[in-house]
Amino acid sequence: MGFKVRITEYLDIDLEKEMWCCARCGYELISARENYKKGCLVYDRDPREVWKPVVEGEEEYSLTYSSKLCRIVEFYCPSCGTLIETEALPPGHPITHDIEPDLDALKERFLGERARPGNV
Repeated sequence: MGFKVRITEYLDIDLEKEMWCCARCGYELISARENYKKGCLVYDRDPREVWKPVVEGEEEYSLTYSSKLCRIVEFYCPSCGTLIETEALPPGHPITHDIEPDLDALKERFLGERARPGNV
């Protein structure tokens, strides 16, 4: 097991292995040099599934986004099923790349000497 740094509530980076990991179960998702969402299970949902209408059968009284304008995309750990992230996107919009850490700076800060080439 490498040295892990907490990035979000459910997302860690193993600095020695340079891997995104589930903070809940430790599962290695994908290289930390890539978008962590690519290593997750993805559930693309209609917003009407998430926010039910205030008055059944009356779409006009719903407090949800229109399914023509928005989708809810959920990202889960493939191992334990922990919900890691959720985002609202227009239909057809690519998955966002919201976290891009400076791995070399993190390694220098937390691993010090061990982070220098030839020492890891």
